Amino acid sequence: MKVNKWIRYSKFSILSLLGTVLLAGCDRSKYIVLDPKGPVGQHELNLIIISTILCAIVIIPVLVIFVYILIRYKDRPGNNAPYQPEWDDSKVLEVVWWGIPIVIVAILGFYTAQTAIKVSKPPVKDVKPVVVQVTSMDWKWLFTYPGQKVATVNYAVIPAGVPIQFVLTSDAPMNSFWVPQLGGQEYTMPGMSMGLWLQANKVGNYFGSGANFTGTGFAHMHFRVKAVSQADFNKWAADLKKNSLPLTNAGYKELSKPSNVKELSFSSFPKNLYENIVNKNGGTYYHHMHHMGEDMPMQKTK
Repeated sequence: MKVNKWIRYSKFSILSLLGTVLLAGCDRSKYIVLDPKGPVGQHELNLIIISTILCAIVIIPVLVIFVYILIRYKDRPGNNAPYQPEWDDSKVLEVVWWGIPIVIVAILGFYTAQTAIKVSKPPVKDVKPVVVQVTSMDWKWLFTYPGQKVATVNYAVIPAGVPIQFVLTSDAPMNSFWVPQLGGQEYTMPGMSMGLWLQANKVGNYFGSGANFTGTGFAHMHFRVKAVSQADFNKWAADLKKNSLPLTNAGYKELSKPSNVKELSFSSFPKNLYENIVNKNGGTYYHHMHHMGEDMPMQKTK
């Protein structure tokens, strides 16, 4: 009876795995991590696929052998191969069960390092990047554009086909900035300015969220990344400067209080706001990438 139970469990596990793979293959848009819309997300999906294949090379044979041993060598009446070991060693088997994992780890390490190097650089080099400074708060996201001199809350607009250098910090507990279809996560930490290269290949709206628990309002700490054409991006920034109110120091102080808010837009923000946020949390003691984005070539609005 127990043997039959193990067989049923094995069949169920294999069918579940195959079902998941087939479902993911039918409509990847339902699984946004598996539906990249930019070069960084594509590099990371390739690494996920390679990792899955390498893990399957080990896991599937181990599960098959495990079930086989349970059935074949169970000590029961009438079994033609009872388990009566005579302890010995096999050099061939030692090489196999040590050699295969070493080779797999080496391959996985190679592709992981290769991917890490790729995503740490601009996705394309012949286009000037746009810098977006990101500040996580309780429980909202502030985006400031040093090149366009505008700011938004809980949404970001970026030009499609242009590399975006996000520089990230936190004015609250540590969080994690994540736009699954564009690329992996990057932590936002008080007193630190972290960098993340992303790029959207297509015009569209992309879901983003905080991926590190930070308290009561964390469940609503989502944001939207809207990719538009370069012309529409320039027009959006120009319209924001004409039709929105400025973000003042007093306004930022009120905004930084724990609360959930809707999407907001600002025609300007206090000079060195991002730098002051980083420095007030101890940032003067650390070296920050790209001087917090200020020294990079940036797109200008027309």
